Amino acid sequence: MGGGIFGPTMDLMRSEPMQLVQLIIPIESAYRTISYLGDLGLFQFNDLNAEKSPFQRTYAAQIKRSAEMARKLRFFKEQMTKAGLSPTKSLRSSDVDLDRLEVALGELESELIEINSNNEMLQHTYNELSEYKLVLQKAGELFHTAQSSVAAQQSELEAYNTTEAATDSALLLEQEMTMDPSKQVKLGFISGLVAREKSMAFERILFRATRGNVFLKQSVLENAVVDPMSGDKVEKNVFIVFYSGERAKNKILKLCDGFGANRYPFMEDLNKQFQIISQVSGRLAELKTTLDLGLAHRSNLLQTIGFEFEQWNFLVKKEKSIYHTLNMLNMDVTKKCLVAEGWCPVFATDQIQNGLRRATLDSSSQIGAIFHVLQTKDSPPTYFRTNKFTSAFQEIVDAYGVAKYQEANPSVYTIVTFPFLFAVMFGDWGHGICLLLATLYFIFREKKLSSQKLGDITEMAFSGRYVIMMMAIFSIYTGLIYNEFFSVPLELFGQSAYGCRDQSCRDASTAGLVKVRATYPFGLDPKWHGSRSELPFLNSMKMKMSILIGVAQMNLGIIISYFNAKFFGDNINIWYQFVPQIIFLNSLFGYLSLLIIVKWCTGSQADLYHVMIYMFLSPTDDLDDNQLFFGQKFFQILLLLSALAAVPWMLFPKPFLLKKQHEERFQGQSYARLDSSDYPPEIEPHSVSHNHEEFEFSEVFVHQLIHTIEFVLGAVSNTASYLRLWALSLAHSELASVFYDKVLLLAWGYNSIVARSIGLIVFISATVGVLLVMETLSAFLHALRLHWVEFQNKFYVGDGYKFFPFSFASLGEDDE
Repeated sequence: MGGGIFGPTMDLMRSEPMQLVQLIIPIESAYRTISYLGDLGLFQFNDLNAEKSPFQRTYAAQIKRSAEMARKLRFFKEQMTKAGLSPTKSLRSSDVDLDRLEVALGELESELIEINSNNEMLQHTYNELSEYKLVLQKAGELFHTAQSSVAAQQSELEAYNTTEAATDSALLLEQEMTMDPSKQVKLGFISGLVAREKSMAFERILFRATRGNVFLKQSVLENAVVDPMSGDKVEKNVFIVFYSGERAKNKILKLCDGFGANRYPFMEDLNKQFQIISQVSGRLAELKTTLDLGLAHRSNLLQTIGFEFEQWNFLVKKEKSIYHTLNMLNMDVTKKCLVAEGWCPVFATDQIQNGLRRATLDSSSQIGAIFHVLQTKDSPPTYFRTNKFTSAFQEIVDAYGVAKYQEANPSVYTIVTFPFLFAVMFGDWGHGICLLLATLYFIFREKKLSSQKLGDITEMAFSGRYVIMMMAIFSIYTGLIYNEFFSVPLELFGQSAYGCRDQSCRDASTAGLVKVRATYPFGLDPKWHGSRSELPFLNSMKMKMSILIGVAQMNLGIIISYFNAKFFGDNINIWYQFVPQIIFLNSLFGYLSLLIIVKWCTGSQADLYHVMIYMFLSPTDDLDDNQLFFGQKFFQILLLLSALAAVPWMLFPKPFLLKKQHEERFQGQSYARLDSSDYPPEIEPHSVSHNHEEFEFSEVFVHQLIHTIEFVLGAVSNTASYLRLWALSLAHSELASVFYDKVLLLAWGYNSIVARSIGLIVFISATVGVLLVMETLSAFLHALRLHWVEFQNKFYVGDGYKFFPFSFASLGEDDE
C-alpha cells in the first residue's frame, strides 16, 4: 500500500510480522536503553512483575518522585489557568538535569504558595476595609438624615409654643427636664452589611427574636461588593440595628453570625467619622498598590514558568514512563542485569539493536545488552502501519474488533467500499459538493486544527476528514449517475434521448414521450424526473442494483476467507468451508444476480419473483414466458441440488476431520521439528495448534452446526439487508425533492422579497440540518452495519489485540 524510501514497504493487507524478544540489559545502561527504545517507539514491553504491587517494585521511589514533580506541575497549570495564562511551546532543547529541576520546582512552588497566601490576606483586608468604608458612608447618611428630621421637628415645636396649648407643652417639657437622668433609656446600635437576598428574613427573625424591641434601618448598595469571606461579588445592604439592653444585643450578635452579616464599628461623632473615613481611604490606597505589585510579581513568575512548562511537563512524563517501564523488567539473580520481554516488528530488529548499542556507548557500560528472539505459541499483537489517510478507515474496522495476527485486513477494501455504499444511499452531487467543501476546510487547516482543542463533534468530524472526503467524492459520482443536483435533473452530458410526439406536446402527460435521439451517455436520463413512471422505474433499478452490490460484496468476503485459509495453511477450511459457502451463496443469489443482468441486457418481461419462488416450489415445471435463456430449467435444478448439497458438506466433514487430525497428532504421526515448519509457531492455524488441549468433539460439532445455520440463514437475511441501499437512496431523493418543490419553488411563486427570503432560509436550513447532517449520519451508520455484519462476518475473526509500543510520542496526547 505504499512505503518509505528507507523503510520496508508498508503492507496494510496483513499485519506486520512480529517476534517475541528477550533483552538482557546491564543496570548501568538500563535507563538509557529504555529511553532510546521510547524514542524509537517500536517495542511493546510485557510486564514480568504482574504479581507484585506497585510499592513492591524496584523503582517505586523514583516513580513517587516523578509523581510529586507532576503534582507540582499540575499546581502551576491550575494557577496559570486562573490567571488567564497558557503555557507557551518552548523550542529549546530538553537537556535539563532532573535533580536541578526537582529543586527548582520545589522553590517555585514554595514561592508561589507564599505569594498566594500574602495576596489572599491582603485581599481579605482590602475587602473588609472596602465594606467598612461603605458602612461609614451609608450609616453617616442615615444619622445625618435622622438629625435633620429631629431639628425640623424641634423648630415646629418652638413655633407651636405661641398658642394656648403651648403652656401645657411647656409644663410637659419642664417635667422632662426635671426627670432623673439615671432613669433615661440609652439606646445602643450595631451596624454592618448583610446579603440582600437574606435581608428580609434577617429583618423578620430579628423582629421575632426581640419581640419588636429593636429598630432596624437598611440602605441598599447600588453595586455588588466583594465578600471578604468567600471572595465572591455579592449584592448587600447596609443595616443599623438600635436596641436596648445586653440581652437584646447578644441576640442581635448571634443573628448576625447566623446570617453571615459582617459587623463594623461606627461613631456618632461627625468629626470622628470623617477622621476614620480618611484613615480607611488611605489604608485602601496603600493596600491597592501592594496588591497590584503582588499580582504583577505573581504574573511574571507564572509567565516564567509558562515558558518552560511544556518542556518540564514532557521531561517529567518521560521520566515517569521510563521508570514505570523499568518496573516491568525482572532483576537478574546477580542483580547486575535487568531482563525484559516484549514484542517488536521483525523489520525493527536492526533499529532496536542499534539503539541498544548506542545506549551501551553513551552509558560507558563495559557489557552490551543482549537481543534474543524467543520461540512462542502465544498470539502476537496486531500492528498495521497506517498514515493519516488510512488510519481513520482502520479505526472503523478496529471498532468492530482488532484483526487476529496476520489475518486479512478488511480496511484495505473498506477504503473503497465504505464510501461507495454510503454514496449509493446519498447520491446527490450538489449535497456531495457541500460535504466536500466542508471536509476540504478541515484538510487544508489540519496543521492548525490538530494543535487546538475542538469540541467532541468537531473533533470526531476532524479525525474522520479523509473518510468524509471519500464519501463526498463518491456521492458526487453517484449523484451524477442519478442525475440529481439538490433533486434537480440537469442535462450535463447532452440532450435527453426522449421527446414529444409532436411540437405541441399535448399528449406528453397521457401518451408519454418517444425516443428521438441516442441514449443519454452517462447516468439517468433527465426526462425520467417528474414523469409518472419515475418512481416505479427508479425503484426497480435501485432494488436490483442493491442486490447486485450486496451479492458482489458477500462473494468478496467469502473469497477473502479462502486467502486467509491458504495463508494459514488450513486446507480443511478451504474445502469444507470456503467451497460449500461459495456454492450455496451463488446457487441462490448469484443466480438471481445473473437473471437481473440477463433481463437488463435482453429487455425480457420475465417475472423474476415468479422464477425464484417456483425454483423451490416446482423446480420441474415449465417456465413458459419467464424463460430467459436456453437450458434455464435444467440449470435451475442443478443449482438447487448444489445448494442443498452444500449444507451437509459445510456441516459434517469438518468436525470429523479435526477429530482425526487430533488423534493422529497424539499417535506421533504429525510430530515435526520446530525448524521444519512451513510457518512460524505463532501463526499456526487452529487445526494444528494447542497440541496438549483435550479435543471436545461435541463442542466442535455444535460450533460447526451454529456456524452452518448462521451462514444459511444469513445468506438470505444479509442479501435482504442490502436493500437498505435502495430504501435510503429513495428516501434521500424524495426528501430533497420535497424541500425543493414544496419549500423553495412554493416561496419563489410569491412576488415578495420577504416570502422568497423566508423560503430560501427554510430551504437552506432543511437541506443542511436534515440532508447534510441527519441523512449523512444515517447513511454512515447503515454503511457501517453493512461492513461489520454483512461483509466482515464472512471471513473476519477480529479476536486479536493491538500492538501498543512504548513510545514518548504518545506522552503529549495523554494528560495526567
